[in-house]
Amino acid sequence: MGAPFLRRVVSLPEKFIPGQYPFNVPALSRGIDLAFNTNVTFFVGENGAGKSTLLEAIAECCEFSPEGGSRDHYRTTFNERSALAQALRLSWSPKTSEGFFMRAESFYNFATYIDEVSNLRAYGGKSLHQQSHGESFLSLFSNRFEQGIYLLDEPEAALSPQRQLSFLSIIHDLEKSGHAQFIIATHSPIILSYPGAILFSFDNEAIEPIAYQDSEHYRVTRDFLNAPERYFKHLFQGPDDGNEDV
Repeated sequence: MGAPFLRRVVSLPEKFIPGQYPFNVPALSRGIDLAFNTNVTFFVGENGAGKSTLLEAIAECCEFSPEGGSRDHYRTTFNERSALAQALRLSWSPKTSEGFFMRAESFYNFATYIDEVSNLRAYGGKSLHQQSHGESFLSLFSNRFEQGIYLLDEPEAALSPQRQLSFLSIIHDLEKSGHAQFIIATHSPIILSYPGAILFSFDNEAIEPIAYQDSEHYRVTRDFLNAPERYFKHLFQGPDDGNEDV
């Protein structure tokens, strides 16, 4: 049986600590119960909405390093996991030990680690530090991703719009075979457009599915590109603008 490998993530009420971070984040405060029915799932929401926090906790439960990497880079015991990771239960069908957790903010540290301990052939045969930021991201995606579950936190951080389209092609080549599952936290309306993906919004008091066209990322980008002057008028208007001297 192929992907999706991870079928469900639920929270354990007895492990929740009311009023304490991250259980006081609105989207997480009522508990978590997410079903993954497709090979590609996106977490969307404003900064601070909890999407990256949950993605990292899932990565910990998969025994990936919370700083980024695969199970080969994991050095944490269960009792050292974050409080949210300890409060989650994951259901698999079938379970896989293959995969990768990528977080853009700590990618530099991961690239340094790879230079020190890894065979660079698995990363395109060239140090990730000797490539541009965007090239190193795509090199990782193209050469390291094969089979398993891939948890990606804001992969668009180093990708131009054209490279984001290339990234969609990589996702398609991997997931269409049923050998790869992606859960991605992103702000990119380009990446969010991936056909057949499920989007979960973190912008309310519970995590809820949302249509691509209904997401804030899509609507703001569409409206801005259609009439940027309207946004400029609002953004750049000072307190005294528009008041004529009498």
